[in-house]
Amino acid sequence: MKHVRSRLLAASFTSLAYGSFVLAEAAPRFPTGLWARSPSPASARGQAKSQKLSNPLNDLLDEAQHAMDTNDFEAAVPPLHKFIAEQPEVAFAHFQLAYAYTALKHLEAARAEYERAMALDPKMPEPPLNLGILLMEKDPAAAVAPLRKAVELLPSQSRPRFLLGSALERSGDLAGAADAFEGALRLDPRDLEGLLHLGNLDLRLERPAEAEAKFRGAMEMQLKPAPAALGLAQSLDAQHKPEAADVYRAYLALQSTDSVARGRLVHLLVEQEKYDLALEELDRCEGGKPPSLDLLKLRADIQIAQKKLDAAVVTLRQAAALAPSDAQLVAGLGRVYLEKRDFPAAEKELKAALQRDPKNIVYWKDLSSAYYLSGDCPATLSALEVIAKMEPPGAGAWFIRALCYDKLHQLRPALDAYDKFLALEQGKSSDQVWQAQQRSKVLKHMLEAKR
Repeated sequence: MKHVRSRLLAASFTSLAYGSFVLAEAAPRFPTGLWARSPSPASARGQAKSQKLSNPLNDLLDEAQHAMDTNDFEAAVPPLHKFIAEQPEVAFAHFQLAYAYTALKHLEAARAEYERAMALDPKMPEPPLNLGILLMEKDPAAAVAPLRKAVELLPSQSRPRFLLGSALERSGDLAGAADAFEGALRLDPRDLEGLLHLGNLDLRLERPAEAEAKFRGAMEMQLKPAPAALGLAQSLDAQHKPEAADVYRAYLALQSTDSVARGRLVHLLVEQEKYDLALEELDRCEGGKPPSLDLLKLRADIQIAQKKLDAAVVTLRQAAALAPSDAQLVAGLGRVYLEKRDFPAAEKELKAALQRDPKNIVYWKDLSSAYYLSGDCPATLSALEVIAKMEPPGAGAWFIRALCYDKLHQLRPALDAYDKFLALEQGKSSDQVWQAQQRSKVLKHMLEAKR
């Protein structure tokens, strides 16, 4: 039977593609003239050696094989059923039937026949291999056991290990998947798919340096440059290596429609303060189409970094029109107005942001700054009171309080605020410390003069 298994193996690998069922060739051929009666498989092998008897059942196998040779898998089922009714213990017949059911997408029936073949002949590698492939898409965890069996029965073959790695990866066992892919690569170091899978696993396992080595190896093969370039860019990005931007650009030259990668490239260019290049990439992302919300946010970030505040206002208003309930956008617009020193506009936008997100302490702090810079001390103090209920005031908050009380001629609150500021800044030297010390002396004299 060794010659039978070798032909089965060849058919299994060439006809069943990983992750889906693509029956590119006919099912493997079963030898004729083997079954004279209905013996067990072991006794049938003995009889085949000692005598060559005609067996009508072999005609059924030939009929099924002919149907599969012409891709008429529906016609292969009845003769296989008839054969199995007479010879239920023949593992190969169950395998053939499972193969036909697979092609017909009768997947539960195929699973049952593969399992029956495995039970009848535990040393036959094709049923567990095909069963694992069958289960891969919908139940990868269930595919693991039969694929482990296939690996055990085919220790010198890399493909079963690759399939096992895929099943483990899909079922969440990343470390086990990495071991399986590494085993496949030891058997076939030029297995590009295994190398790419292993590189991506290294990324998911937060091993970017190891991933970088895998993707560089994949790029050297020059067979699938785009996936290898993307993986290399991501591994360099995870290591914060500046050359990641160049590799992303190389990848996008091959895969120009990947908006996620282009967006990441824009972020990297912004981090490197290459704002003009970042805007060029944004223009490519948009491609003449109305910009998305995310792209508008990116453009506004770049314009703010370039100090193009008027342009940033226009962009943020476009973004806010797409997401009117987005408090962050409205607050961002308020911050730009604050930087432009347009305090009334800043107050308006920041108040609008707080209507959407009333407990956001950052927005309250920005609003208190707008109030203070516009000279509205009562409003500043009111905002600082709200902030104090969310977090204890720091030195800066006490200094602003002191200045506001001082301007309002509230001597005792001003002195108390200066004292709290100085207590928090004890031992430090700054213009604010010096100012607080001098004003404290003056305020003490003024309070003593009132007694």
